[in-house]
Amino acid sequence: MAASRIQTYQEFWPFYLREHARPLTRRLHVFGTTLAGVFLAAAVLGPDIRFAVAAVVSGYLFAWIAHLLVEGNRPATFRYPLWSLRADFQMCGMFWTSKLNAELQRHGVE
Repeated sequence: MAASRIQTYQEFWPFYLREHARPLTRRLHVFGTTLAGVFLAAAVLGPDIRFAVAAVVSGYLFAWIAHLLVEGNRPATFRYPLWSLRADFQMCGMFWTSKLNAELQRHGVE
């Protein structure tokens, strides 16, 4: 029997954190998301479509490498693409504002 589908973002967020339990996974996500932001800014300021492509590639590449080689699970983006994108930005923001560790502890992710 297949696992039931998550119905709300409030349910999805703790699931997302558990899927990123290892620190290296989170660091690779943050690096890729931050790099994607830099490329996206360059695409807007340029404007150059190659930077937009680089933003998408860097955003996903580091995340998928992390899930494949570090976490050993399947990226949630395949089942929940929009929530995964939102959660990735949320995790990245919490990392850069030093709030991520407290959030991980709050949801029981060590």
